Amino acid sequence: MFNLMKTAILMAAITALFMLLGRMLGGPSGMMLALVVALGMNFFSYWFSDKIVLKMYKAREVDDSTAPQFVAMVRELATNAGIPMPKVYLIDEDAPNAFATGRNPDNAAVAATTGIIRVLSARELRGVMAHELAHVKHRDILISTISATMAGAIGMLANFAMMFGGRSSDGQRSNPIASIAVALLAPLAASLIQMAISRAREFEADRGGAEISGDPAALASALDKIHRFAQGLPMEAAERHPETAQMMIMNPLSAGGLRGLFSTHPPTEERVAALMAMAQAGGRSGR
Repeated sequence: MFNLMKTAILMAAITALFMLLGRMLGGPSGMMLALVVALGMNFFSYWFSDKIVLKMYKAREVDDSTAPQFVAMVRELATNAGIPMPKVYLIDEDAPNAFATGRNPDNAAVAATTGIIRVLSARELRGVMAHELAHVKHRDILISTISATMAGAIGMLANFAMMFGGRSSDGQRSNPIASIAVALLAPLAASLIQMAISRAREFEADRGGAEISGDPAALASALDKIHRFAQGLPMEAAERHPETAQMMIMNPLSAGGLRGLFSTHPPTEERVAALMAMAQAGGRSGR
């Protein structure tokens, strides 16, 4: 519940930032232009997200004949989650990772690397795939698209202000110094909010995945193991397409310190601690 409220507050914050910046810099026409352009750019990636990302990672679809145990695991978890069976893919990649994609539960796909299947036990892998199905159930692709659209629109308004000078809602030119300051700081603020939304959705997918699998300790163990194995093991496809790293169960490009504010994923130790608290509160089932 906390992460749902946090997501709602952050979505309201990024929308309010866009509205405020629009009034200060773009005026009504500039604000609408920025929103329409950003929406158009992000709608394409949202609608075709499954095809685009799976092709980037050279994922191959598997079924009951080519990966019977893995597919059966996903089917059981999808039934637990109350969502349609997604398409299932494998990626020939040593780095242990997994992700979900697709614009809605009826057009979803889940993918795992061959590395994660080798590294994790069956119980841990079950926890990971439950996490990915929680993303599907929560429609997190839609949420991330909306936040990306708002952040993109804010960035465009800032560019308009830098190139042409800001205009207020009544069409008057804004103070140039104030316009430049806002144009520089607003995209930074939008990025911080966007990343905070992503981190909140990861926490929520951990919680949802633990409920779907009934085994929060398994996901905690998997996250700890992925974190340890992934260090020093680059994921080449993610390096080539860093914009897709946020989709992974663990961001292969993440960093600590101040850069953690711009990370799409929470620190692994915080995720593990939250899951272990669930396990201790309700036994292995987490209920």
